[in-house]
Amino acid sequence: MIKIGVTGSISSGKTTASKLISRKKGALFNADKVVKKLYEEKKFQKILKKRLKINSKLNLKEEIKKNISKSSKYLKIIEKIIHPLVRKKMNVFLKKNKKDKFLFLEIPLLIESKLMKHFDILIFIKSAKNLRLRRYLSNGGTKKLFDILDKQQLKDTKKMKYCDYVVVNNSSLSILKRRLLNIIKKYE
Repeated sequence: MIKIGVTGSISSGKTTASKLISRKKGALFNADKVVKKLYEEKKFQKILKKRLKINSKLNLKEEIKKNISKSSKYLKIIEKIIHPLVRKKMNVFLKKNKKDKFLFLEIPLLIESKLMKHFDILIFIKSAKNLRLRRYLSNGGTKKLFDILDKQQLKDTKKMKYCDYVVVNNSSLSILKRRLLNIIKKYE
């Protein structure tokens, strides 16, 4: 089993890259999807509301975004709650799929969470900041929240030092796919 970690900065195209590279090659773990499912659980919502002191009946995610925009300390609290839960799901995924030749794990904060030693290959998806911002805005985000989340992450230059491959994602899907498949061919 070859464990391939896919990471990158916010809105760099990690999800697209992960889907392209894993297609017909092996199982894909997506940390963002795990987080999305957590937010749907009543128990998790209660924990967040209690820890973040949210009494509002409004949409929890919207309240959290508002709070993060006011103070990034909320982000740290949320990460302390979410990261252990995501790691637990990641370990279940690895055990369940241990017979696959390739396992792909898309983890946005892979480097920041110091998970590098868990992977055989690390791929960093790099995109220009202005392009990442456009992508983020087109998915309903705000510039203020983008700036806050982007500042919380390590700079690309630091993250790239830990990765085996850097794939630039500033152009077409076909170019991105070709670059990714060239990496996988080396290990088939």
